[in-house]
Amino acid sequence: MLFSSPIFIFLFLPLVLTAHLVLPWRLKNVLLLGASLVFYAWGESFYLWIMLFSIAANYLFGLAISGCTRGDRARWWLAGAVVTNLALLGWFKYANFAVDNLSSMLLWLDLRPVVLDPVHLPLGISFFTFQALSYVVDVYRREVPAQRRLGDFGLYVASFPQLIAGPIVRYHDVAAQIDRRVVDAELFASGIRRFIVGLAKKMLIANPLGEVADQIFGLPASQLGTTTAWLGIVCYTLQIYFDFSAYSDMAIGLGRMLGFRFLENFNYPYVARSIQEFWRRWHISLSNWFRDYLYIPLGGNRARPLRVYGNLLVVFLLCGLWHGASWNFIWWGLHHGLFLVLERLGLSQVLKKLPAPVCHLYVMAVVMIGWVLFRADDLPHALHWLATLAGAGSIAGNPNAYISNEVLLALLLGLIGAAPVVPWVRSLVLRRLSSGRSRLGYGVVETLAGSALFALSAAYLAAGTYNPFIYFRF
Repeated sequence: MLFSSPIFIFLFLPLVLTAHLVLPWRLKNVLLLGASLVFYAWGESFYLWIMLFSIAANYLFGLAISGCTRGDRARWWLAGAVVTNLALLGWFKYANFAVDNLSSMLLWLDLRPVVLDPVHLPLGISFFTFQALSYVVDVYRREVPAQRRLGDFGLYVASFPQLIAGPIVRYHDVAAQIDRRVVDAELFASGIRRFIVGLAKKMLIANPLGEVADQIFGLPASQLGTTTAWLGIVCYTLQIYFDFSAYSDMAIGLGRMLGFRFLENFNYPYVARSIQEFWRRWHISLSNWFRDYLYIPLGGNRARPLRVYGNLLVVFLLCGLWHGASWNFIWWGLHHGLFLVLERLGLSQVLKKLPAPVCHLYVMAVVMIGWVLFRADDLPHALHWLATLAGAGSIAGNPNAYISNEVLLALLLGLIGAAPVVPWVRSLVLRRLSSGRSRLGYGVVETLAGSALFALSAAYLAAGTYNPFIYFRF
């Protein structure tokens, strides 16, 4: 069930919000857990058991670790939790990838290949597995107490607003809110506004640009010209940001409507002046997860320089692999890790002396090269794309075939929305509105604008057929 689907917006969500409003407190969490399981089962009816197993196993691991008085026993329970979670993720996400690569090696050695039927990838398994892992690690570190109520722990793992595509919520950030939360009119209204913004980003920017990107990335090599390739990668660069940040906006907005305050997941990453800054702004919950549960335990910045560089490459190799079972994702992760190493070797000092526009161009060049690796079908496809972007290869192609007024508008909105222009204008206007009456008038205008955005998004939703979420496959 997509957030940007009629059945969610006009049936599922109103029913859940109404019931959450009228039910007594002791039943609110029961309602949300049940609704979350229904939401997941809508798209993964058979594989619901995987998430239920994850909930039960990590709940028991948390209790076992919490009850240990000796550190060595707690470590054994923690090791069991890590192995269980990674084995679950490894089988469903990486089994086919591992077998395919093993079979290729066996064929190269003239040996019989291994055959494995396709293993289904359950929705959101990377996200809820990382949430569960962070919980058991935090219990082991004594940073949070173990949750004693199975239903409340299940709600933490399976909460439908961020279940399928994040943000990755840490238990210590929502533990008190699961136990007790208040939904006031201001919080609820801010949640509605945030959800509408996310829906508009998805329907009015990500979807039109994504359709163009898919068409161009699907072209045969002989039909891909340099201008067409640049149009395709620009569209994809904006699509992936507005698609994923839109989901995070909608998740944060839904959380507010239900009394939760989820942390931000994006902070205008395309305005960054270095790759280090980019990763402080892009998919913040994942970046923080790898920092706290992998990079710092490996030694972080405290280790010797060579060890730090190695840690960065390992972390971003695994970050790439987290995104999918493909060599392209691995190369994408190593690509970013390499530039982080270069910046630590001295490139960051050079960037500080350069004008801001030059730094932005550097970041966007690195990021867009990475997106080619991320989006292409395989490495030869990516290398051909990069060569075409540089002006090599075929001169064929007609970019005008993909450009319409709708696409041009989406490109314009995307370029504006990728920078903090709207917040800057809003704060400027509010500073100039000194009287209460003028501020009230601004609130009315903002409400009308939000209503118009929702109506326009709903119209696109009713008329369109192209409506994927990129991060659902991760």
